Amino acid sequence: EETKKFVQRCLELNYDAFSDEVIDRVKYLFLDYTGVAARGSLSDSSGPVHNLILNCDKTENGAAVVGTHMRASPPYAAIANGTAAHSLELDDVVNEASLHPAVVIMSAALAAINISGCSGKKFIGAIVAGYEMMIKLGVSLNPSAHYAMGFHPTGTCGTMGAAITTAKILGLNLKAMINALGIAGSMAAGSMEFLTEGAFTKRLHPGWAAHSGLMAALLAREDFTGPGTIIEGRYGFLHMYSTGSDVSKFLKDWGDPYEIMRTSIKPHACCRYKQGPIDCLLQVMHEYNLNALDIKRVILGILKAGFPIVAEPKELKNNPRSVVDAQFSMPFGAAVAILYGKATLDEYTMEKIDSSEVKEMMKRVSCVEDHEIEKSFPKKWPASATLVTKNGEAYSVRIDYPKGDPENPLTWNELIEKFRNLVSPVFSITEQNHIIDKIRSLEQVEDLNTFSTHLLKS
Repeated sequence: EETKKFVQRCLELNYDAFSDEVIDRVKYLFLDYTGVAARGSLSDSSGPVHNLILNCDKTENGAAVVGTHMRASPPYAAIANGTAAHSLELDDVVNEASLHPAVVIMSAALAAINISGCSGKKFIGAIVAGYEMMIKLGVSLNPSAHYAMGFHPTGTCGTMGAAITTAKILGLNLKAMINALGIAGSMAAGSMEFLTEGAFTKRLHPGWAAHSGLMAALLAREDFTGPGTIIEGRYGFLHMYSTGSDVSKFLKDWGDPYEIMRTSIKPHACCRYKQGPIDCLLQVMHEYNLNALDIKRVILGILKAGFPIVAEPKELKNNPRSVVDAQFSMPFGAAVAILYGKATLDEYTMEKIDSSEVKEMMKRVSCVEDHEIEKSFPKKWPASATLVTKNGEAYSVRIDYPKGDPENPLTWNELIEKFRNLVSPVFSITEQNHIIDKIRSLEQVEDLNTFSTHLLKS
């Protein structure tokens, strides 16, 4: 019955039920998503997707491919936007579920509004519902067990969240929405094998999830059926994708708070498991006025769940071969933070990867499992760092909440600064202002598909 109960709740969710904080949070995360999708459209992994669209999809009035001149049929647009938005490692993230919601949910929503008329208020309800599904499912799965089986929760859980968001925008009834979720359960995918050689496939996961959730809802609209027990059933999602799932978490604490309120924003252009340690390093360097030339050793406390993602195998993490490798290398993130005082897109380049000073600094970095920080994971994502200088002084710091966490958030002004920095190669100042104004008054937008024109490059 879990599937049916959850879908019933999602069906009933609408704008009028939300506090001002929840509505503001949707706008905040939508602006963040728009920035990463627009800049991500320029990524090396976005070119092949755009070429695929040009070769296979000849449509002129489809859904917007954010940050480009292109429109594409909704399934193709979902792939393009989801893949682009995830390529920078700057998209939003949820601690306990260890996944990235906006890149999937909002990519599916932007595609769906091209099919069905959608107001800002309807969009807000659909986004909150999609986040609920994706995040609650991620928490119920037990992310560590899910990762250990080789799955990427953004891809797997994202497919289910995208199905719910799309179903709400399409106005499906309860039966059709359950079918949509049942169909999506047979489409959920995403392998962590990309880590072995820094492949683009991780970036594809949210694009494919947005596409699959959209397709599942469209099939359900045409009366295609899916199993009504896709979450809890014997061969359902929680049994199929995890060895340690807990179905009781799926229906727990509904709307208290809504899961979208637990979502963090990334200030650094890399894996979430690296954000806390980088914050620690920046804090120590600043607080004690240290110079990169003074640093002899760097010891970083890394969460156990993140170790195989950002710290091992040591040989690979110390010698990144591509930007994807660097995004998932803790030694690289530490080196650029110490040398340049930041870890933005400007640092995640082949030029920096090949730089002798970065390579030299990486040799001084060691990652350890810190049992103290482990105690509060995954509700908190703490980190620790110790810097040892050449004259033998040791400086240590620990943080509980990385910058961007709901407990240590980016302000609206900081988010707008992040947005402007990202989109400056894509949108003029006038266009930036228009997008910011429209998103900040999202509930007043009557037709989002018309607004989406402003997400195209002029």
